Amino acid sequence: MADTATRTVIRTQERRAAAFGGRRPGQRHPLVATAMVLPLAALLLYVIGGWEAVVTQASSVGVMLGR
Repeated sequence: MADTATRTVIRTQERRAAAFGGRRPGQRHPLVATAMVLPLAALLLYVIGGWEAVVTQASSVGVMLGR
């Protein structure tokens, strides 16, 4: 007997993806993701106190993780 339930689920997901711009759920274009992250990164740089503080914190985390 053929496994029709699995094929039906896959086809349903493909139809939904096609209806919403042709991309699978949970994926976005890398430029969109970058545009979403950059304002937050700029805000964190301002709140933390500049690039040197970010580098210091990243270095501390790296040492703590053993890298």
